[in-house]
Amino acid sequence: MALRMWASSTANALRISVASKARLSPYSFSRCFSAVIDGLKYATSHEWVKHEGSVATIGITDHAQDHLGEVVFVDLPEVGTSATQGKSFGAVESVKATSDINSPISGEIVEVNSKLSESPGAINSSPYEEGWMIKVKPSNPSELESLLGPKEYTKFCEEEDAAH
Repeated sequence: MALRMWASSTANALRISVASKARLSPYSFSRCFSAVIDGLKYATSHEWVKHEGSVATIGITDHAQDHLGEVVFVDLPEVGTSATQGKSFGAVESVKATSDINSPISGEIVEVNSKLSESPGAINSSPYEEGWMIKVKPSNPSELESLLGPKEYTKFCEEEDAAH
């Protein structure tokens, strides 16, 4: 019970959603919730987008990194190449598996987080800040409308986890 209250109060203090209350148990010391940040858009393939001005920053969600486990290598594209909505732009290798990273929007890649080649674990420790992957100049900003908001993404994750 104390763990449940701690997780809920921590989530409220950080303004994040408790993605899976069903997994909370007084005997569980594993990670109890995934951070879902207001102001971001989410793809059902577990990438996030933060659109500011003419640039969109993209990375994988806290939920995704939690399921992947410890990230040990990141393969990212070159600046100047194109990203296409729903298509792979790179890969993340963890101790468990290698997974493609799909772009939630289309556009020209204008920056790559080169720090991830030296510190891929930033994806685990800070998926929304230090662990961002690419910055894109969107070619079709209306694609953002097809993505999920924080509440919809949280519900999607809860349903996906319950199905597995």
